[in-house]
Amino acid sequence: MHQGPHMQADIIPNRIQMEKDFIRTAELFIAHNGSVDVSYVMPYVNDFMAANNYGTVEWVTLKNPSMTWNTPEGAKVLSTEVAGWLIDADPANKSYYESRLAEYLAQIDTADLSSDEKKLVAGQDVIVMIWQQDASEKWLGLHTISVFAPEFYQQGKFVPRAVVNDVYNDPAKYRNVRYVIENMQSAEMAKGLEEALRDQKIDVKRVVFTNFPKSLPGVDSLPDVLRYNKQLVMPSSQGAAATSPAATTAAPTQAPRGLLMLPVALGAAFLLIGRRDP
Repeated sequence: MHQGPHMQADIIPNRIQMEKDFIRTAELFIAHNGSVDVSYVMPYVNDFMAANNYGTVEWVTLKNPSMTWNTPEGAKVLSTEVAGWLIDADPANKSYYESRLAEYLAQIDTADLSSDEKKLVAGQDVIVMIWQQDASEKWLGLHTISVFAPEFYQQGKFVPRAVVNDVYNDPAKYRNVRYVIENMQSAEMAKGLEEALRDQKIDVKRVVFTNFPKSLPGVDSLPDVLRYNKQLVMPSSQGAAATSPAATTAAPTQAPRGLLMLPVALGAAFLLIGRRDP
């Protein structure tokens, strides 16, 4: 059971009640340990367990709650850490988890940009939401003309309206922008920015990157997240991923009970699982 990336804090207690039988028998409690987890998810689960005399929860959390996994490198780091959790919890099946990790890392490599894809994608001008800048630049090789961000980031210097003003003041700076890249888990922010660029006769496309498996149909694993995002900025197939995310390489048809389920849940989320039966 996991609390997904879009779940609002006020409905978490109800979700816990719905899954109470599963939570009661869970053997492993995992949290991303970000702000939502610390403020809502973990205390709610702790209180639920205590109120029902189900025992004390021992949480397993990321070493670095600020880590990202929307690049092949980050996805590998996360997957390796998750495998370590499972091995620590279920050492009798260490070889199984190590084997599944090797398979999963190979799937991540397959989802990475091929040499031909790099030639198509790299160097395109973009405006990107700040939380996707690393993936955009360091992985995909896109050229950032500007970023946009929520109000709380750097005292609001990069809110979308500030970038819109810059578009109108200096349209030549943005003349080759091909994409405005949103972050799905930050809500819609850049529709007005896209409209401003189009007002300047700039043929731009607004796309929405995701960070999480299960956030879209057909995006069921971290390799799927990578495939989905890269297809959105692939010039030869613009929009293909948005209409059919599973139309690239198919996602694994069976996720092992441990390794492939865990990355789905991370990020403002928790997952409670039983160990693999020997």
